[in-house]
Amino acid sequence: MVGWFEIPVADMARAAKFYEKVFNVSIALNDLGEFKMGWFPYDPEKAVAPGSLVQHEQYIPSTTKGPLLYFSCKDLSEELSRVTASGGKILQEKKEIGGGHGFMALFIDSEGNRIALHSQQ
Repeated sequence: MVGWFEIPVADMARAAKFYEKVFNVSIALNDLGEFKMGWFPYDPEKAVAPGSLVQHEQYIPSTTKGPLLYFSCKDLSEELSRVTASGGKILQEKKEIGGGHGFMALFIDSEGNRIALHSQQ
């Protein structure tokens, strides 16, 4: 049911570089006047929510406030292995959720946001 997501950032260039390295993707940078946005790749043929990094005075990164966003991965170990080298911090190493629900991990991104990873492997 998620139709769009936005991740607050303080430094768009730094945040885009972080997410490009961790997820091995290209972030499309867009300057919309008051808003700077970094759009994640999107394929309308896949059942995934599109989203963006957003730099604006009303968007404040947080390690404890707001919703927790989970990025789906084939095996989250790959993305998690790139977090620290990309300027982030691991909060929760890969952990089995139980009941056949796969695995999860938590990290702090380059901007200070708490972000999660999920995979079945």
